[in-house]
Amino acid sequence: MHKLTLLAGLVWCLAALAVYAADKPRDIRCYELRTYYAAPGKLDALNARFRDHTMKIFEKHDMVNIGYWMPTENPDNKLVYVLAFPSRAGAKKSWGDFSKDPDWQKVVKESEAGGRLVTRVDSVFLTATDFSPDIRPSKTAEPRLFELRTYSATPGKLDDLLERFRDHTCTLFVKHHLANFAYWTPMDRDKGADNTLIYIVAHKNKDAADASWKSFREDPDWVAVKKASEEKAGGSLTVPDGVKSVFMTPTDYSPTK
Repeated sequence: MHKLTLLAGLVWCLAALAVYAADKPRDIRCYELRTYYAAPGKLDALNARFRDHTMKIFEKHDMVNIGYWMPTENPDNKLVYVLAFPSRAGAKKSWGDFSKDPDWQKVVKESEAGGRLVTRVDSVFLTATDFSPDIRPSKTAEPRLFELRTYSATPGKLDDLLERFRDHTCTLFVKHHLANFAYWTPMDRDKGADNTLIYIVAHKNKDAADASWKSFREDPDWVAVKKASEEKAGGSLTVPDGVKSVFMTPTDYSPTK
């Protein structure tokens, strides 16, 4: 009887989780993935400006700081970060208000007295997928290693790729200690809205990342899922060399670590 009670309780919990997942409201916020290329010798100064000033002014204008990272291999002096806004229109308003803010203009003038800190900015506006975890700042006892991955889908097969992640891949990631942080698709066609999936996973460290990816790729369940999904779609779901990976460490001021 005790075992039956425990089993019934487990079934109820699983059912409750399923209902919760089904009832979970869709994340309709607008996200922005920004990559800054610091001028030679200016990356420390750029980080200091974000740490001491920029993030606070962002918050003043309803710009939610999600996370800030630097690639582990960083010959181009990159700073990568993610912001959240209530909507695309809200993002436009926030950036406009931010750029005109006297506090920001003062910070720029003072910080760039010896020259510009940034030579190039790449920006992609994003929508969270329906299977993405809640996207919010998070920390663990020890800072994690993050991995930014970009998939370029075979023409016409983005939905198949998203279905595979939704129904199988994300769950298998957890099985192999790959922590799902966020999943997005671009909003704009010229940024890959029709064929691109961008996501971030977290690892304990690089050795753990290598071990996780190895065990994931060798998992018979993954092998079967990949084969079945590609047979159903009539071919590979990503173009050749269509997977890009960047390992990143959080900055000391990042809300996510």
